[in-house]
Amino acid sequence: MDAEIISVGTEIVLGQIVNTNAPFLARQLATLGITADRQLAIPDRRDLMVKAIRVAWRRSPLVFVCGGLGPTADDVTLAAVAEAVGTGLTIDQDHWRWIQGTFAQRHKPMMPENIQQAKYLAGGQPLANAVGLALGSWYEQDDHRLIVLPGPPREFTPMVTQEVMPRLTKLVGRQVQITSRTLNFFGRPESQLMDEIAAVTANLDGVTITSYVQPDAIQVRMTVRDQPRAIADQLLDAAQAAIIKRESPFFFGVGDDCRLAKVVVDQLRDRGWRVTAAESLTGGMFQSTICSVPGASNVFDGGLVTYAARAKEQLLGIDHQVIAEHGVVSAQTAAQMAEKSRDKLGVDVGLGFTGVAGPDSLEGQPAGTVWVGLAIAGRPTTTKLLHLGAYRGRQAVRRQSVQAGLQMLYQALSK
Repeated sequence: MDAEIISVGTEIVLGQIVNTNAPFLARQLATLGITADRQLAIPDRRDLMVKAIRVAWRRSPLVFVCGGLGPTADDVTLAAVAEAVGTGLTIDQDHWRWIQGTFAQRHKPMMPENIQQAKYLAGGQPLANAVGLALGSWYEQDDHRLIVLPGPPREFTPMVTQEVMPRLTKLVGRQVQITSRTLNFFGRPESQLMDEIAAVTANLDGVTITSYVQPDAIQVRMTVRDQPRAIADQLLDAAQAAIIKRESPFFFGVGDDCRLAKVVVDQLRDRGWRVTAAESLTGGMFQSTICSVPGASNVFDGGLVTYAARAKEQLLGIDHQVIAEHGVVSAQTAAQMAEKSRDKLGVDVGLGFTGVAGPDSLEGQPAGTVWVGLAIAGRPTTTKLLHLGAYRGRQAVRRQSVQAGLQMLYQALSK
């Protein structure tokens, strides 16, 4: 089955924002054997939308229109889609009451235009929005299907995974049996990872393996087609075992939604352990990442941000002589940050992050040089030196430092 993706937004056409929705959707469709050969970006002009949608609707069995479902004057996508396919719009009264209740709860005034977010294509089905206000639409006519989705990625992604993909899976499942599984890795360059995976799975027939680079992980998707589920699972089990045996230091979980932070929080909770951190270059990002996981309060009480050397000495009690002799960007300082933060909070695990986010060097150390310390009660303190790609910018260095710390902790907890 072929599909077309139409992305709506003047800001996309002008290059003011990067369109991450279309690539994400195309990757999701590919897991079902659906190819999005045609992808188009158009501005917020109703006449251009109607024309583009009509052309796509005539030639493709599956059309996606993404963006422009808000309540403002330039959000005309739904009306344009209705005109293009010759239908009207329907108000989901339950959803409209929910929107009104949400505004009342937040003590915010609601504009009359907000009712647009409770509308969907007449004759179709509304698609629930798990994290936003605007409904999506699923519309069918003569073996053609048109799906309208919101533009903000935080709304778009869950609507695709929770509302669209299950429907498409049932649809495609009648035509071809597809079984997939996703493995997650961190700390290995994609090219090297895939070369090594290709080598250990060369003798495994029937399994297609592809990779997708995410901001904080590399996802490796294994797919088996046209096999009964039991046989497909056996093939995937064999491939997974071979891959993990080769790449175990970098593997951290299975699943499209697997996050290293959640895996670590679950490990800590299962052990009944609590974690803290002292952060320098990461500026609290590790602690924020831990707190982004539901249930983090079970494993995290608090931590410290000690950016300057003086703060490290005053708040953590790091020996001045250690910093004077070894510098703040050193294994010794990272180790003491981990140990003393753990002692200060009286918890089981402490991490220390110190390094050079860039763009300038520090203490003769180039940007991207990072030390991470890990102190676990009853175990020797360990440190790890990272040489991260400073060309990616400060935020990437900080984010990768956090992921490296999570990986260190994951590996320690897996022993």
